Amino acid sequence: MNRRRVVPRLLLLAGIAIAVVWVGLSNDRLDPTAIDAWVSGLGNWGPIIYLVLYTFATVAFLPGSLFALAGGALFGPVWGALLNLLGATIGASVAFLVARYIADSWVQRRAAGRLKRLIDGVEAEGWRFVAFVRLVPLFPFNLTNYAFGLTRIRFLPYVVTSFICMAPGAVAYTWLGHAGREAITGDSSAIRYGLLALGLLAAILFLSRVFRKSRAMG
Repeated sequence: MNRRRVVPRLLLLAGIAIAVVWVGLSNDRLDPTAIDAWVSGLGNWGPIIYLVLYTFATVAFLPGSLFALAGGALFGPVWGALLNLLGATIGASVAFLVARYIADSWVQRRAAGRLKRLIDGVEAEGWRFVAFVRLVPLFPFNLTNYAFGLTRIRFLPYVVTSFICMAPGAVAYTWLGHAGREAITGDSSAIRYGLLALGLLAAILFLSRVFRKSRAMG
């Protein structure tokens, strides 16, 4: 690989590493309340800046639940859920493309033994494995975005499957964030949204267990 192809990849990798380190050092200052306070003052630009921040946070390994809760508090149960789902999908897509651009060819050349069998198995399942990972909350979201980019799974099925299968979790966390905001203001609907969110999270956990058992039996 010549220098003109290596240097941009190294610069991009260094930029991501710096972002991850910055997030790690600033983690104690990043919380839904801080995000709420800052984005609220941006007026009509708030939703757009929020999506940019969510994308950056996903690429830099910041927990998605942090933004999901803030989105519910900021934009309500409907618009908040949509923005959270879009932000998570865009961030996951960017991380996927970054991994594929930086290291896909290198991994494909170097993969052997158990690692190659694992990659081949994931690629054989394709979008079904993406759906499994998105529905089972045991897999670290930020890490799997990059991991999928190192396989030959096609980009469009990855994006569409991620968008659909992340929707229940995005809605649940958004409702929890909205319920917390409403509880502070004394709105009685907070209890309803909180119970709905908890019920949806419980359904996701139940579905993930059924999904794992069905795969094991298959």
